[in-house]
Amino acid sequence: MIKLDIISDPICPWCYIGKAHLDRALEQRPDHPFTVEWHPFQLNPTMPKAGMDRREYLETKFGGKEGAVRAYAPVVETAERAGLKIDFEAMKRTPNTLDAHRLIHWAGIEGRQTPVVSALFKAYFKEGSDIGSHEVLADVADSMGMDAALVLKLLGTGSDVEDIKARDAHSREMGVNSVPTFIVASQHAVPGAQPPELWLKVMDELIEAQGK
Repeated sequence: MIKLDIISDPICPWCYIGKAHLDRALEQRPDHPFTVEWHPFQLNPTMPKAGMDRREYLETKFGGKEGAVRAYAPVVETAERAGLKIDFEAMKRTPNTLDAHRLIHWAGIEGRQTPVVSALFKAYFKEGSDIGSHEVLADVADSMGMDAALVLKLLGTGSDVEDIKARDAHSREMGVNSVPTFIVASQHAVPGAQPPELWLKVMDELIEAQGK
């Protein structure tokens, strides 16, 4: 198997789209060579722990509603082409994602990482849930077969906080400044929400190389 490391943030719409493109390609190559691991990157590392009102966040970042609409227009268009629904109206808060990344880390220990990432994307982009909330994160964990009570208990501690921050910092030190970023075989960085066709080409080349 070949390692595919994915550096991502569960509130990043391009990460949501990038995963959908990758999933479509993987479905077409059931003998694909990838083993996937997700890594933390906070789009807003200085976000208050409780998050902030989404309208306030957008007005601060984009200078008002019109600026936000312009900025998100390509996201909406690309998401629709990928068959994804993003309910921006349902999103009332922009969360701090540190705790969501902690959950993703714990899910990895249990071999449930990708399903939990998928559930977080669904909770945020389709349901408008505040994935900075411990209760929401525990519900996500429970829906993916994890122990919700244990997750709640861990979230109430400082468990793995510094590790997640250090991994985020390491990615930035390595030159990652936007997500998603995909790293193939610890060597080749593939930035952005690449189309399924690119992933099919990459996989076919890897499969061919393995057969030689």
